[in-house]
Amino acid sequence: MSKEMNMSDQAVGAVMMALQKSLMEQSDIVPVLKGFKFKLSDHGLAVTNPPIVKFNEEAQRNFQESLDFEETCEPKATKP
Repeated sequence: MSKEMNMSDQAVGAVMMALQKSLMEQSDIVPVLKGFKFKLSDHGLAVTNPPIVKFNEEAQRNFQESLDFEETCEPKATKP
C-alpha cells in the first residue's frame, strides 16, 4: 500500500530556487532535483539540502534594473 505525501512550502521553495539557479546559470535542473534529499516533517516533505543561489554584481544590477523598470510601468491609481 502506498502512502500519499505532499511537498511542504519549504520543499516548493527549494524547487523554485533550483529553477531560478538553473535559469541564471543556464544549466540543467535535473541533476539538482535528482540530488534532493527529503525528510518527512509535520508540514509534508522537506528538502534537507536546498540549492544556494548566489548573485554576482552583474546579476544584482540586472535584478535591480528589472525592479526599477516594473515600478515605472505600474499604472497610477486614480481617485474616484
